[in-house]
Amino acid sequence: MKHTLSVVVEDRPGALTRITTMFARRGFNIESLAVGPTERPGVSCITLRVDCTQHSLEQIEKQIHKLVNVLRVTELVAGEAVERELLVARVSAQPERRAELVTTAEALGGRLLDVGPDGVVLELTGTPEELDAFHELCHPYGVVDLVRTGRIGVPRASGKRRSPRRLAAIN
Repeated sequence: MKHTLSVVVEDRPGALTRITTMFARRGFNIESLAVGPTERPGVSCITLRVDCTQHSLEQIEKQIHKLVNVLRVTELVAGEAVERELLVARVSAQPERRAELVTTAEALGGRLLDVGPDGVVLELTGTPEELDAFHELCHPYGVVDLVRTGRIGVPRASGKRRSPRRLAAIN
């Protein structure tokens, strides 16, 4: 089962390496990894997505808590957290087909970042499922380059669990 962990750490050299090495030593592949500053100076948040059992996750959480510079570890449970990714794609699009592609991106909350003679660069932020769907919509045009940030997220402000169907309407 896939789990998303939010690890708040002091912004010190080696903090990320210690955490990722712990996963590697136990044979777990990190599916996505995002690191960035928080609202507090000198504190960063590491968001990891990993495929493991619930028992393994509990053991990992306990060991992460023991690491130097770790302030807090939280599992972002589906429905109880708001999770997003960023996608930036360079897509082939001749001038006569660009409007259709840009309209599709904008309908999904995306925006046009750059226009060139043979294509466009688009940005889209959304749930991983929304980005997967957008990627599929871009295939007929020809995806030249595509990068994604990996998941980031925070627990819901309401603290209430949302059903997956309702999530799409609220988010």
